[in-house]
Amino acid sequence: INSECVVDARGGSVSIGEDSDIGSQTQIWTLEHDPHDDDHGTRGGSVSIGDHVWIATRATILPGVTIGRGAVVACGSIVTKDVPELAIVAGTPAKQIGTRRNQLKYQLNYHPRFR
Repeated sequence: INSECVVDARGGSVSIGEDSDIGSQTQIWTLEHDPHDDDHGTRGGSVSIGDHVWIATRATILPGVTIGRGAVVACGSIVTKDVPELAIVAGTPAKQIGTRRNQLKYQLNYHPRFR
């Protein structure tokens, strides 16, 4: 998990698989306001991120989303629905634009940019 990320678990759990890369300024939300609630109430849902997922800088993951193993979320994308394994998604809302062709054999070795 890189710098300036928000990981909010007020509305459910957040699970992050092994060797997943979460870019800086990414936001992961498990709680949001319900636009149909007369009292501006909230609704929540857990977020699950599989192994070897790459979430690029400034992506937003909304409550109740599962991101499958090896998926890629492009910079600035807003993920509102589940992402299949090995899918490459981009946009607002995120839609599948490709499929990752990778054996997913790597292990991340995180080094912060500044100490």
